[in-house]
Amino acid sequence: QEHRMKKILILNGPNLNLLGTREPAQYGYTTLPDVEAFCKAHGEKIGYEVECLQSNWEGALIDRIHEAGRQYKAGELLGIVINPGALTHTSIALHDAIKGVDPLPVIECHISNVHAREEFRHHSVIAAAVNGVICGFGIHSYELGIEAVAAIVNANKKG
Repeated sequence: QEHRMKKILILNGPNLNLLGTREPAQYGYTTLPDVEAFCKAHGEKIGYEVECLQSNWEGALIDRIHEAGRQYKAGELLGIVINPGALTHTSIALHDAIKGVDPLPVIECHISNVHAREEFRHHSVIAAAVNGVICGFGIHSYELGIEAVAAIVNANKKG
């Protein structure tokens, strides 16, 4: 089972397909394919396979989280790094999906520092369902998310 447990899933929510063109002052010029390549390369460097999915559809993200829960139980997936985009602030359904696959490790990540932005971005309805939240480090937020999943997995092995 150990050799199969090497995959981390990166989920990106609505509008993240517009990275590099949408508000570059806020999000930079890096595109979503750049971010996905960066995540895959970092995963490979530390010994993990990284799978990426972006969807503008809440239901597609929820379905993939449910599938991830099954993959976790089957020993095929280590955890999820999710940037829910604007769904961060509104989606009780995503919160419930993440709660529903517990104890699958899930890290919420954001490219920008959401706390330095508009008031409505300060609250995450997802945060209470995840293991931790990383924000404000640009695309390195994903790298830190991958590291966080790996740290949780390694801590669980020892415990």
